Amino acid sequence: MSCIFCNLSESRVELENEYAIAIYDKYPVNEGHMLIIPRRHYASYFQATEAEIMALNRLLTEARDHLDTNYNPAGYNIGVNINEAAGQTIMHLHIHLIPRYHGDIEDPRGGIRKLKKELVPYKG
Repeated sequence: MSCIFCNLSESRVELENEYAIAIYDKYPVNEGHMLIIPRRHYASYFQATEAEIMALNRLLTEARDHLDTNYNPAGYNIGVNINEAAGQTIMHLHIHLIPRYHGDIEDPRGGIRKLKKELVPYKG
């Protein structure tokens, strides 16, 4: 199989459990950006079993704790791209855990709402 997540070097794995691994993103949005990746190959979050979802969530929390200790971010964005229309380029599920820091962008209000021009202006 040619999937880069199915063929990762063990040296890239920072955290793991029975169903998932966590690595640092090779092309980080911010310092400490991690990916939570299921061991089983499937493309969509909606294809995960209940046990896999629970394990992904546990590892997401462990990754947050790891980043809190090592990077001390002020906040986080969590994201999943599902299918090409949503920007997915690697068809193996992965959850982005992106640490956020005060001043990393001028105005962070709206968070992931800044993905594209909004249909209705956000008044957060």
